[in-house]
Amino acid sequence: MTVTLEDARRVIAAAERSADEIGQPMNIAVVDAGGNLVAHVRQDGAWIGSVDISISKAWTSRAFDIATKDLGENSQPTQQFFGIHATNNGKVAIFAGGIPLTRDGAVVGAVGVSGGSGDQDQTVAEAGVAGF
Repeated sequence: MTVTLEDARRVIAAAERSADEIGQPMNIAVVDAGGNLVAHVRQDGAWIGSVDISISKAWTSRAFDIATKDLGENSQPTQQFFGIHATNNGKVAIFAGGIPLTRDGAVVGAVGVSGGSGDQDQTVAEAGVAGF
């Protein structure tokens, strides 16, 4: 099982609606079960610097099967995953906006959102998950 292009388009459409509602242009990425990019959208006006961040959030969420927000909380000094952001050639993102996509209890991909505050990124990513 994995995320198809059709799945990715649904996730992105739901996330875009949320980004439009809050008035914050976003980069939205969806990866498959192998962490490979399936689709990406950069809304008009979204930061170009957030393209790679959205993809990294999606990849990280799939690579570790955890929301990046939760990974971030567990990677602070004195926490069990401190330093994880320096692994995988710096590809690991440890801030809100990446969430695994599950089907029948199995992680089949992930969505990553970047372009606003952490709370905004998380809200838009959650909307994307709801569209899955």
